[in-house]
Amino acid sequence: MGSGKPDPGDEHSSAEHQDAGLEPAEGAARPADYQPVVAGRARAGMFGVSDAGDTSGYGGLRLPAHVAPPTERPYGGWFDELADDLLEALRAKGIAESAIQQVTVDRGEITFYVHREHLVGVCWTLREDPSLRFELCSSVSAVDYGVDVPQRLHSVYHLTSMTYRRRIRLEVAVDVDDPHIPSVVEVYPTADWQERENWDMFGIVYDGHPALTRILMPDDWDGHPQRKDYPLGGIPVEYKGAEIPPPDERRAYS
Repeated sequence: MGSGKPDPGDEHSSAEHQDAGLEPAEGAARPADYQPVVAGRARAGMFGVSDAGDTSGYGGLRLPAHVAPPTERPYGGWFDELADDLLEALRAKGIAESAIQQVTVDRGEITFYVHREHLVGVCWTLREDPSLRFELCSSVSAVDYGVDVPQRLHSVYHLTSMTYRRRIRLEVAVDVDDPHIPSVVEVYPTADWQERENWDMFGIVYDGHPALTRILMPDDWDGHPQRKDYPLGGIPVEYKGAEIPPPDERRAYS
């Protein structure tokens, strides 16, 4: 690379590091208490209904869980170079490598799962380090994997390096009983309204956000409509006064 740093996978590169975090050395065991991030569950039917009350026609649908496992070195392509540069930058800022909970490469994309207490520091590092330069947070989305999944709420950050023309994803997983994640608005101002939408729809609390208020639902709305345990029907349509029954109470046409 001409930068004086070891090439990815060479001696003294991060591929040789033995601690938990960004990646273990090849063949090295992970810590005994390590738990991979759960990001999926098997599903049956549609809208939570699997009997004749489901008028969508998808009552017999069966979807297996897809959970991309942690990826071991080498990641392939420029991902190894990026991981080496990130590890070196984190060390320079005094951020523990264990801030990165897991690395997953799936469908040609790399995701860094970050412990929430280190999220802001990792974002500053990714934005400011000359070898990384992820200047743009193009979106902040969220996922609720359902009531049977530990740390079911995920906040997902899509970062773009306009300098190096690279895209990566950060992901933070939290429990529904403690849905607090630090806001990254101070690092990426574009996250402002997107964090508000995630709060509105999923109930993720972004600590330190300048104005964490609802953006789609009325201010006095009860609940967060895109959570998996939110009722699917029976909610009054306020501007019409109508009420849509839940799927298992709708008229069957067969």
